[in-house]
Amino acid sequence: MTVDSRYQADVDAIVSHRHDLGDDCWTSPDRRLAKGAPFSAVESVGYLLELGLDPTEPLLAQTIALILASWRPDGHFHLYPGGSGLPCQTTKALKTLCQAGLTEHDRVRSALDHLLESQWLDSGWRCTSFPYGHGPETEHSNPHPTLMALDAFRHTSHLNREPKLDRAVEFLLGHWDTRAPIGPCHYGIGSLFGQAEYPFRTYNLFYWVYVLSFYGQAKDDRRFRAAFDALSAKLQDGRMIVERVAPKLAKLSFCAKGEPSELATGRYREIVANLHAPGLRERRPLRRDLPR
Repeated sequence: MTVDSRYQADVDAIVSHRHDLGDDCWTSPDRRLAKGAPFSAVESVGYLLELGLDPTEPLLAQTIALILASWRPDGHFHLYPGGSGLPCQTTKALKTLCQAGLTEHDRVRSALDHLLESQWLDSGWRCTSFPYGHGPETEHSNPHPTLMALDAFRHTSHLNREPKLDRAVEFLLGHWDTRAPIGPCHYGIGSLFGQAEYPFRTYNLFYWVYVLSFYGQAKDDRRFRAAFDALSAKLQDGRMIVERVAPKLAKLSFCAKGEPSELATGRYREIVANLHAPGLRERRPLRRDLPR
């Protein structure tokens, strides 16, 4: 896919950060693939894919190969050297790799299978890191990694065919009602959640509605419809306004804060198309020409 000339300056700006951490591909010499947000390796690949770069472009292919190399035989991706495998790291890697069309890569399939085998009691995904202590709220899964897992799975043949994913959707729909900070990392639904963030980075209304719109379990649910209505109310002249963005991304034209974004509007229109689709959404062709 060719990048629209209007976004070439954004591509150049993102690529200009590729050596920030002391090595190439937005990473450090010891391969910290999630360090340096919002210009970490795993996130920068996602931005460039969103802007239309082909994943076989040399810089993207090289960075994707580094992400794939962080896979471990236990099914996790370790985005930090020597760290333990956490669902937040694995789902972040999978979100990007599936966006790049690598759903049939052996390591991606292994990690997806591992996720299906390791759901927590409430059917989401729960980390074993407890930055806020061990209160009763930490017995729940972490909503954001759960949302990222569903984002990855929407690219696969499991979409709308796997009951375990339906139960993960129900976990997130339930959070719409409770809204309380839950999970070891205390993800809640409050005023920040309600601000439409783009590109999709954190647990927020726009990302929540976008991902769940692919799942039949959600599309006719009153909680999803309430969230969709809240998102739709933010449109101005039919265009999505970026209400929240990482400060270092705010000057990029495709996601300028407080401005309408054509690409964000395209994602909103995709939500609408999903809601009117009678069956499964057609999946992107799989990429088979990247490193295995």
